[in-house]
Amino acid sequence: MTPRINLAELEPAAYQAMLGLEQYLASSPLPAPLRELVKLRASQLNGCAFCVELHRQQARDGGESDERLLSLMSWRTSPCFGRAERAALALTDAATRLGTEGVPDAVWNDAAAHYDDRQLAALVMTVATVNAWNRIAISTRLAAV
Repeated sequence: MTPRINLAELEPAAYQAMLGLEQYLASSPLPAPLRELVKLRASQLNGCAFCVELHRQQARDGGESDERLLSLMSWRTSPCFGRAERAALALTDAATRLGTEGVPDAVWNDAAAHYDDRQLAALVMTVATVNAWNRIAISTRLAAV
């Protein structure tokens, strides 16, 4: 597919604001490997080929194994992920696919049992940011590399 428009050229201030969120995330208290898993998982849920490939590669570059990356689609039943990672992935799933009740209390409370308030804030911002990027990439038909 051919990209529809180039947001970086047409709306440079808005694009720079999105990049500012990425800079925040890079220095957030959430561990980098977990951030990449969260970004990859949300991108899988949203069907964003560009972001799936980007975050898969960034996760690999950060040391993630192919086994864990391949198991991410079935993280709930895979033995590859610990309890804290599962809590973060459950929050990612719930916040990406918002149901009528939003993020269920049980999902939030499980994440809160593993992460402090600053880490939870960073997790919420990571999920929100990657979901925004997914929607930008899908809407503009950003091509996967």
